[in-house]
Amino acid sequence: MAAPMLRALRRRAWAVFNVGKCFSGGAPRREISFKLDERTSHSSLDLFKKDTGVIYRMIGIDPSKVPQNLERFRDWAVVLGNTAVSSGRHYWEVTVKRSQHFRIGVADLDISREGCIGVDDRSWVFAYAHRHWSAMFANETTPISNIGHPERVGVLLDYDRNNLSLVDISRLELIHSMPAEFQGPVVPAFALWDGELLTHSGLDVPEKLRGN
Repeated sequence: MAAPMLRALRRRAWAVFNVGKCFSGGAPRREISFKLDERTSHSSLDLFKKDTGVIYRMIGIDPSKVPQNLERFRDWAVVLGNTAVSSGRHYWEVTVKRSQHFRIGVADLDISREGCIGVDDRSWVFAYAHRHWSAMFANETTPISNIGHPERVGVLLDYDRNNLSLVDISRLELIHSMPAEFQGPVVPAFALWDGELLTHSGLDVPEKLRGN
């Protein structure tokens, strides 16, 4: 009973907090503009640049000094975006600085705050670790071999077609696409264990990718 109740409370909280930000009905929007939501941020993460970037701190904030709420990730260095998507195609980019271990993708807005993104069936991510990329879902990984360690990558979300893609922004080509059976609204999701990530949203889907 506790888990369904928590999910209901989270959905209600996001509905109040993100009025007008959940894209549903009418013509699909082709851009998503979001910031990182401090309410969800683990105590080892600091947000910067008006909440568009996140940096990992080896010695994070004392958890007892972080405001506790139902939204915050308690055990894993995860933060979510503050804008939910339930239709259309959306594109954003991520600059990677001094990081060798991170994950980027999307998650159900009511994903459990006890786990990490990529290990359950409520999130879909592209992970970089040990100098290799992989697609992750339900703790299963699919290696991605045709990409190194770019300074900036793109993420293309096609909600209506249940698809998430990693984009090489230098060539504007899809590097890897993964199927995703979305059950409800999703939000951008990030995990980080060193360095920093800077998000760039409010971008149109690049013309070269609109036919994909």
